[in-house]
Amino acid sequence: MASSSDLESKAKEAFIDDHFELAIDLYSQAIALCPSNADLFVDRAQANIKLQSFTDAVSDANKAIELNPANTKAYLRKGVACINLEEFQTAMTALETGASLAPGDSRFTNLMRIAEETEELTKQLVDKAPTNVVNLNNLPPAIGLSSQGTTVSSSKPKYRHEFYQKPDEVVVTIFAKGIPASSVVLDFGEQILSVTIEVPGEEAYHFQPRLFGKIVPAKSRYTVMSTKIEIRLAKADTLQWASLEFKADVAVVQKAIVSSGNKKPAYPSSKPKRVDWDKLEAQMKKEEKDEKLDGDAALNKFFKDIYGDADEDTKRAMSKSFIESNGTVLSTNWKEVGAKKVEGSAPDGMELKKWEY
Repeated sequence: MASSSDLESKAKEAFIDDHFELAIDLYSQAIALCPSNADLFVDRAQANIKLQSFTDAVSDANKAIELNPANTKAYLRKGVACINLEEFQTAMTALETGASLAPGDSRFTNLMRIAEETEELTKQLVDKAPTNVVNLNNLPPAIGLSSQGTTVSSSKPKYRHEFYQKPDEVVVTIFAKGIPASSVVLDFGEQILSVTIEVPGEEAYHFQPRLFGKIVPAKSRYTVMSTKIEIRLAKADTLQWASLEFKADVAVVQKAIVSSGNKKPAYPSSKPKRVDWDKLEAQMKKEEKDEKLDGDAALNKFFKDIYGDADEDTKRAMSKSFIESNGTVLSTNWKEVGAKKVEGSAPDGMELKKWEY
């Protein structure tokens, strides 16, 4: 029987040869033999990143940090995965911690810059997007079962779970009976919920879905009861979740307005006329658009206008090319960008250095 170190060596060879799925399988076998080795989880996280399994990569990075809080590569892996999941604040927290442990490592500062720039680009997309107005009273009750969480086995999940929601929170219940609180580990991300239940003598249970919408980690909490684990996720926005887990083919409602249906009638009044804020905002936006800019400001406005007026394929192409090229390439051709990874391109007279994150 192969030892953990032998399996690790074979996994590294498979990774170098770009056989990432094989590398993950070999790392998993090595972890089964040596579950306290943080480096194995860090390396498997990197293989998951190569396969764009970013949620699994975050899970591996979290486990590595739990085993060895001083492992700088674990924070690096978590930062990269969270940027790709658009979990920018979680990424910044991980990268800042890693940078404090390795002050001379420029990879952390480079990734923090990328996270900040990409977050700003994403915010511009949200600000430019049309607002959908939804009456929550007309939507069906969002209560359901889900079995799409990440587990260590492809068989039926060990514990059943369900969720329901309120305007300001989502409540997830995992029906795990008789589990001590010390055996439960939870981690809240901006759009990730990570649950691990480890009972001695039993196979560990992992549930790590990418959530339908963003949450506020600091306000989220959980309680371990005698028959279940109740998790309360504080919503970042009062939007209606169509499911517990994120699905690429389901559009997220940007804003939801709750209508009570009991609008008070308007009567003539002698009070001063109220300010039409919508009209004022439209006027300010028009003035801002017509403003003459020079230099970098004009260039930035040019790119913002392209992004704001573009179709979805063009926006995806711009975001993907910007992230993958470390901010050196901005393409609008999704057919070209979507088919392959975008390599960085250094300006004339400068050299592009590649870092292995």
